Amino acid sequence: MRYLFFAVILATMMTEAQAYVGPGLGAGAIGVVLGLLASIFVAIFAVFWYPIKRVLKKIRPKTKDATLKDSESDTRKNE
Repeated sequence: MRYLFFAVILATMMTEAQAYVGPGLGAGAIGVVLGLLASIFVAIFAVFWYPIKRVLKKIRPKTKDATLKDSESDTRKNE
């Protein structure tokens, strides 16, 4: 128990950081954070978009090309 108390005390003590973050490391860190956020967004988007896309495909009427092909096949049958 006293080790836990000692660890909490050390973790909460404020000290001055003696470090330098150069422009390369800063840009790299920003790139990693943005890439991580983008990948999470794309994963969420994919999970929701593909089922919605499938439903919309079933609901939408046939496109012009499909109706033209149907009408052409009907005229050929009549001839």
